[in-house]
Order: sequence, then C-alpha cells, then structure tokens
Amino acid sequence: MPILNLVEAIRTTLEQEMARDPKIILLGEDVGKNGGVFRVTEGLWQKFGQERVIDTPLAEVGIMGVSIGLAVAGLRPVPEVQFDGFSLPMLDQLYNHAARIKRRSQGKYSCPLVLRVPHGGGIKAYEHHSESLETFFCYIPGLKVLAPSRPYNAKGLLVSALRETSPVIFLEPKKVYRAIKEEVPEEPYALPLCKADLVQEGKDVTIIAWGALQRVVLSAAEDLVDKYSIEIIDLLSLAPLDKETILRSVKKTGRCVIVQEAPKTCGFGSELAAVIQEEAILNLKAPVLRVAGPNTAMPLARLENYYIPDKEKIIVAVEKVMAF
Repeated sequence: MPILNLVEAIRTTLEQEMARDPKIILLGEDVGKNGGVFRVTEGLWQKFGQERVIDTPLAEVGIMGVSIGLAVAGLRPVPEVQFDGFSLPMLDQLYNHAARIKRRSQGKYSCPLVLRVPHGGGIKAYEHHSESLETFFCYIPGLKVLAPSRPYNAKGLLVSALRETSPVIFLEPKKVYRAIKEEVPEEPYALPLCKADLVQEGKDVTIIAWGALQRVVLSAAEDLVDKYSIEIIDLLSLAPLDKETILRSVKKTGRCVIVQEAPKTCGFGSELAAVIQEEAILNLKAPVLRVAGPNTAMPLARLENYYIPDKEKIIVAVEKVMAF
C-alpha cells in the first residue's frame, strides 16, 4: 500500500478520477504547467493536456463564474483558489448562483463543482495567505464543506466530492500538506460526506476539531493520557454536520472542548456549541469551552504561533472543564 503525504494523496485522487471521468476539468491560477503554488496538481497538465488542466488569469470571480457555467453545462470543474484569503471575491458567485441553481431551476440544473481551498495558517505566509474562513462557506445553504485532516481521509472525501451533484468546498489544511505520511489504498474509495470520525474513545471529556488542528489535539491528549480519558472527534464534514456523533459523545462525557483556528467570535465552533447546548444541555457537567484564535486578523509570521491554538491552550481548557 502506498505511503503518501496529503499533497500526494490529493494529486493521486485527481489523476485517478480524471482518468475515470472525462468531464472533470481543473482550473485556477498556475494549476497547469507549474502544478499549482503547492505543486498539488503537478504533472496533470502534462498528462491530460491544457484543455482539461487550465491556467486562468488572476481573477477569482472569473474562475468561479466560469466554473459555475461549466458545471451547469454538464461538466465537473475543480477550481482552485491559491489561498483561503483569496476566496472572498468568490462568495458572491457561490452564494447567489452555485448554491441556488438547483433550487432555482426546480432540479432542472445542478452545479457539481469542487472548489479546492488551501486553508489555514502555520506556514508563515504573507497577509491574506493564512486565513480560516470556513464559517463563510458553512453559512451558505446549498454548499457542502469538507475539511480533511490527513492523507487517508483526504482521498476518500475527495473521491466522494468529485462524484457529488452539489457544489463542494474542499478545505485542504496547508500546514499538513507534507507534514504527515500514512498508508493510503491505491484504488479509489469513497468516504461519506456527512460523517465525523471518532478518532479516539474516552469517557471524561470530548474534544472536537477539524483540519490541521487534529494533530495538535492528539498531541494534547497524549500529554493528558495519565489524567483523563479523552474522546476526540474529527469533524471531516462541516456542512452537513454529523450531529449524531457529536451529541452521542457529549452526552456520554458531559464535557466538551471545541478547537478552531479562526477567530472566536462567530467562528464555526460557536455553531457547534449552540447545537450542543440546544440538544444536550441536561447532559453537560461543565460549560462548553472554545479554544480559538483571537478576534483579530492572522498576524504576520513572527506572531503566527501565538495566534494559532497550541496544545498548551487545549490542555488549559480541558483542565478547566474537568475542574468545573
């Protein structure tokens, strides 16, 4: 079984699915001859040609507008935005068109596109290159939002996304692109688009995270292994949300810590906390705590590590809910 990092797993999946389905087209800034800014699409232009791997102008609105047109016409475009922070101009097209076209046309048209988004901080990039904007996408009804955390689930989720009829936002944790290697089956396999992963079972406290922060949560739990029995949930799918797995876990442990990289106010962790208190408040033994970025823009490289939640902040939150 091949041992792949996240970049290799995504590239392999794109290659296999493009060979399977001639309707899949990649497009974005430098995704073709140069293979993308993170080299995720490297070699695909040479294999499939410039009609299926298309270098676009530097125009995010245009990339998304063209992708929606291609999707409605029956193709399966896979646009890439180079960094999460550059996706904001695309929200108009996503909100008003991609997410609505099926309902607007009463099912006559669908919009099967997959927007690939290098997501989050941790690589000490410039301003606008390290954002965590998952809340913006999750707010839009009609979009599916996926957040893989490692090579295995990235391949399985991307296969499912590329065979989906609804528009999908695929958040790729750029800090993990080459940080993790694991065995990934060579043959394509599909993971459900609405199922969280119960990474570790426990009975004292539930920790919920997604994307790159899963590694940080696992590190914190390892440091606490002699004190507490910690249950860890990797969301994988932010929209739709696997409420069943979350509520089953919180009802069992009675305590919950939510970890996100985005600013705390109105972050996706707020939605999770609301769901838990609405549907499991009588099972809680302590308030739900959120470990998140400060309510400010992601700082430049020198302060980035102070902004992104680390294992020490997670440990403090776990100790707080356990002492309540």
